[in-house]
Amino acid sequence: MVLVFDAEGRVQDASDTWLSRMLHARDEVVGRRPEDFATAESARRVQEEYAPLLRRTGRLEAVPIELQTRHGEVVDCVTSAIVEHAVIDGSGYLRTVAVYTESAVQAHIERHYRDLYRATPAMLYTVDAEGRIVLCSDRWLSKMGYRREEVLGRFISEFMSSSSQEALSGGRLQRIISTGELDNEPREMISRDGQSMEVLISAHAERDAQGRVTRMLVAMKDVTERNRAERALREAFEENARLREQLERERDYLREEVNVSMNFSQIVGESPVLRKMLARIEAVAETSANVLLLGESGVGKELVARAIHAQSPRAGRPLVKVNCAAVPRELFESEFFGHVKGAFTGATKDRIGRFQLADGGTLFLDEVGEIPPELQSKLLRVLQEKEFEPVGSDRTRTVDVRVVAATNRDLEEMVEAGTFRDDLYYRLTVFPIEVPPLRERGADVVQLAAHFLERACKDFGYPPIALGRGHAEALRAYDWPGNVRELQSVIERAVILGKGEVLRLDLALPGVSAPRVTQDVAAGERRQGGPPGGAGVAATADPGFLTEEEFRARERDNLLAVLEAAQWRVSGAGGAAELLGVPSTTLADRIRRMGLRRPARASGARAMR
Repeated sequence: MVLVFDAEGRVQDASDTWLSRMLHARDEVVGRRPEDFATAESARRVQEEYAPLLRRTGRLEAVPIELQTRHGEVVDCVTSAIVEHAVIDGSGYLRTVAVYTESAVQAHIERHYRDLYRATPAMLYTVDAEGRIVLCSDRWLSKMGYRREEVLGRFISEFMSSSSQEALSGGRLQRIISTGELDNEPREMISRDGQSMEVLISAHAERDAQGRVTRMLVAMKDVTERNRAERALREAFEENARLREQLERERDYLREEVNVSMNFSQIVGESPVLRKMLARIEAVAETSANVLLLGESGVGKELVARAIHAQSPRAGRPLVKVNCAAVPRELFESEFFGHVKGAFTGATKDRIGRFQLADGGTLFLDEVGEIPPELQSKLLRVLQEKEFEPVGSDRTRTVDVRVVAATNRDLEEMVEAGTFRDDLYYRLTVFPIEVPPLRERGADVVQLAAHFLERACKDFGYPPIALGRGHAEALRAYDWPGNVRELQSVIERAVILGKGEVLRLDLALPGVSAPRVTQDVAAGERRQGGPPGGAGVAATADPGFLTEEEFRARERDNLLAVLEAAQWRVSGAGGAAELLGVPSTTLADRIRRMGLRRPARASGARAMR
């Protein structure tokens, strides 16, 4: 049974056998389309599968089709077709010759096979020897986003990425098909919406009697998510290795800084207030209690925090510092808890926060009073529950961190004002330590000055310089509003201004006259060498140093004199503070410390203690 179609797919002629079996006359058939003589299901197959495949490949091989006779009888056939070039009256044209073989059993088997093939949940497709798609499963179409009529007859390489197309160009696709077997070969497919799909393909070939591959059945497995997960895991391992190396470097650096640069032994001084503070450090260091360091700016709270850490069981783990006053408000949470890549604009990679960096060690929160109120609750949570989430992450992390906080502000007033949470205040102030100002440390000023002098000469490459009696008097007479930090700066500045030959304290310290301080140098007090440490004051031919008692008496007499000159007015124009060139609060503190009182009557006598 044969039908001949023109280039438009319309019947040109039919064999007598076809006409006889279908009970049609020739003039009833010519000009009609093949699907007009098929069942509804077969007509759909013709339109969606057979016609696109025939148009693109030029042939059909043993496809099942159900024809209908004039009276509606269904005839099961297996159909093969080929497009050929015909010549009539010297003119060439294309025509299609389709041969129908009535075979109910064979047609049923072929139709059943194709139905199973299409419905299988696997991603399957079949290509001919040239690499054109001749069959494909519904699952493959669904994953790729195409309709069946859009893909049948097209080269499989058209649905691959440019890199995979290049790898199969130049006849390589046909050579691969001719081998007949593939086992988990990687390819990159591109879906209709442009999405990349990483796949593994395995294939088995159908061969003709001569052993040539006629078709290749291909199974495709989507491994996109698996590959992404593996890449993410590799990147995570690499990032973990990088972070571990970074942590080890920071740990080693911080250990060195604690053990060498800022050791506990470098808290210089022997005053009673300092010994009291050291006793409290020793008492709390062995525990895991949070500590709040209170004191004016520049008194050395960071050094005390390092001393607590160095004396604690956590000394082998990091001591991490955060200057809360220096962190931009919008970056506080990221600074404390870290963030993941993409958490916000500029977060190009994961970042470890200070709490995680200090895990197992100590976190020093300097200027803790500057923490924004909206972050205080999150800080309280990590102090209470020892857990947090990095910015942009839903993964909870646990840490074991001992917090040492420091402030020069009155946190109690801030609590009353509502700018600092009371529960956070109580959590931080488990063990408060007052760090005394330098003006209360008596002779520690001279010891510290000698220590800074020796270190400055060494750092600047100068030979040792002596600290003379005049220097000591000037240092002890000054009130040091900037505390230890100011003392260190003054000594370094005096060394620089003296060019490493003399100590120009008169140029470095406000209110110090040149003759008073430089007389030690004029008397030949510059020391060219000496025992390590330089903590002492150089001896001279001068009558000698003032003892502590003598110095205190002179200081007291000087205060009484200036108070009498100012008629006991401390502040204001012409007051004692203005005459001395010191803040009125500083002078008031000195008056209280020395117990000075205005005389009960204007007898001119000096006030008694």
